[in-house]
Amino acid sequence: MSTTRKHTALPKAQILIEALPWLTRHNGRTVVIKFGGNAMIDEDLKAAFAQDVVFLRQAGLKPVVVHGGGPQISAALDRHGIVSEFKAGLRVTTEDAMDVVRMVLAGQVQRELVGLLNQHGPLAVGLTGEDAHTITATKHQPEIDGELVDIGRVGEITAIDTGAIEALLADGRIPVVSSIARSQDDGHVYNVNADTAAAALAAALGAETLMVLTDVEGLYEDWPNSDEVISRLTAKELEKLLPELASGMVPKMEGCLHAVRNGVNTARVIDGRVQHSILLEIFTDEGIGTMVVPDAQEPHGQGPQQPQERHGQGPQAQEPNRQEGEAV
Repeated sequence: MSTTRKHTALPKAQILIEALPWLTRHNGRTVVIKFGGNAMIDEDLKAAFAQDVVFLRQAGLKPVVVHGGGPQISAALDRHGIVSEFKAGLRVTTEDAMDVVRMVLAGQVQRELVGLLNQHGPLAVGLTGEDAHTITATKHQPEIDGELVDIGRVGEITAIDTGAIEALLADGRIPVVSSIARSQDDGHVYNVNADTAAAALAAALGAETLMVLTDVEGLYEDWPNSDEVISRLTAKELEKLLPELASGMVPKMEGCLHAVRNGVNTARVIDGRVQHSILLEIFTDEGIGTMVVPDAQEPHGQGPQQPQERHGQGPQAQEPNRQEGEAV
């Protein structure tokens, strides 16, 4: 091998070696990934996302993908002459809107994502929360200004049955779950926020980590005075910040909080606008997003079994995007 070829290959080898302790730590573990934001509508980002998920599976992890479809649903509702409205960060879902939501999630977004993953082999299988009673819900009424508000066919998760997902994982497949739930009461189908659904599934599966793709870099320590992203927050620190966050960001961060308080080791909010953000976050020392950990968790020590977790300050964190975030 020539000197030039040796120098070219060395950085690649160093990258693989850096990933080794993380690969060792996560081998055989379940990782739940919420797919959303710009990553859903940019062709290059979609392709990179599919590559990342397949890489996780081939590297010995067990990825589960949960997706929403905010941009696609809004576009479809516009075509049907139905106005999109959000309250408390959630999409108001009328009877007519629910038909469109179901069609877009299960018939469009899921099928495209399964197709992208299956370009790399017969790996992905799509299902919705309706299938095998994977997600059961009851009608959700958020409280706004002290009053309960009717937002239509929006569901609050009451039960998770992981049987179908676990069977797929045992068969080496990648489950792709649409955030739709069957009612526990009246047989209705409900629209469930995808961030909430991903968190509930991560907890029920005993996942190693929950990863939420979004359209910001993470939580900022002192926005707009600083663009420093907080790399690490405890559950208590995050809980204090929730009242300060934009309504669209609240379901994401509440999901992270729920996950780490129900057995998930870490929950991470990462920038889905960055190609291969999943691999950068989970297999490098630096990471690129904000990681939430349980209150009792201490930073891991160095070594092949316990890579060094990132540190960050959190009590003054702000979320910069004050507009409504994605809600299915």
